[in-house]
Amino acid sequence: MLKTEMRNPKTTHIDKMDTLAMLKVINEENMNSVLAVERELENIAVAVDKATECLKRGGRIIYIGAGTSGRIGVMDASECPPTYGVSYDTVIGIIAGGEKCLTRAGEGGEDVAEAGVDDLKARNVCEKDFVVGISVAGGAQYVLSAVRYAKSVGAVTVGLTSNSESELAKITDIVICPDTGAEVITGSTRMKGGNAQKFVLNMISTGAMVKCGYVYENLMVNLKPTNVKLKNRMISIVSEIVGCDAGHARKLLENNDWDIKKAVKNSDNL
Repeated sequence: MLKTEMRNPKTTHIDKMDTLAMLKVINEENMNSVLAVERELENIAVAVDKATECLKRGGRIIYIGAGTSGRIGVMDASECPPTYGVSYDTVIGIIAGGEKCLTRAGEGGEDVAEAGVDDLKARNVCEKDFVVGISVAGGAQYVLSAVRYAKSVGAVTVGLTSNSESELAKITDIVICPDTGAEVITGSTRMKGGNAQKFVLNMISTGAMVKCGYVYENLMVNLKPTNVKLKNRMISIVSEIVGCDAGHARKLLENNDWDIKKAVKNSDNL
């Protein structure tokens, strides 16, 4: 039996616990997600370096998954443009069943193998790309077929799973396997398994963006002024780097098309 389908001995009587005891055991098990990811840091580092190489040669990071795994991939991808100022084609999230499955469960989608291939073909996946197949159990046919197709066209493939003996772990170039074990609610991998996936994808996208030059020190220097909050953040960043007050930083940005790097470069001209 898959570890993620086993019963957790700590929670066999969760239905009899009072609320605080229930929350304590859930939180204790959440901590195990972090430890599971820590044990995979070397493999995650390999993935970050490969993702960076792909981006630098014009490729993309592509996440593909079903259910919770697909939603987590789409979420991480959608947050890269506002955080790092990259295009929405730089990091792509694909979920089995399409966008409607972001808000409404479509569990049968993970069993439709041909759809995984079709969804990658629709994005013109090629040898420049970095494709992460996401499946806690590691057996979703949608993901497996997608990964096999990505490999066939020369893309770098990663398997993100919580089961080291799964099919996904056997067919990818890089395997990231945070062993999160039995869930609080048996088989509910939206919990610890999902936590670990979120952590890993954050690391991959963050690491690659840093290594591609979209971060200076720990500041988002490729931000776009798409709302008031981000404009204020840009002003704060320029003020921090240049060593000036907010008013001066705003003028620098206004005179340089709200481009942080240009504003800093031209700071001596104002």
